[in-house]
Amino acid sequence: MTSQTLPHGELTVRCIAMPADTNANGDIFGGWVMSMMDQAGGIFGVHKTKGRVVTVKVDAMTFIRPVAVGDVLSVYAAVESIGRTSMKIHLEAWATRFRTDLQEKVTDATFTFVAVDDHGKPRLIPRES
Repeated sequence: MTSQTLPHGELTVRCIAMPADTNANGDIFGGWVMSMMDQAGGIFGVHKTKGRVVTVKVDAMTFIRPVAVGDVLSVYAAVESIGRTSMKIHLEAWATRFRTDLQEKVTDATFTFVAVDDHGKPRLIPRES
């Protein structure tokens, strides 16, 4: 572990960065990282809302460190707020560096998801009892 804070939230997605996911510089493409975060948010959102969700917004995303081929990307999710039909989920992406135990935060952002019914119309998010 680095001296940075530990990951915040629930581990939701874990995957390995592969050569096909690189940009022209040989670093993992930022869009791939963002896609993994969106997948994690969707999985977490479905679990929390007990149904289908769609991504409607991504708040400021800053890439702190690059991800390299062979790194394991872990995405952590935590509820930031819940409204009637939407919820904000804070997502953090951490890379465990290839062949090491070194784990570094590579980016974070808040994604907003809307709960939708089978016809794609917003639906109320059930309150946990």
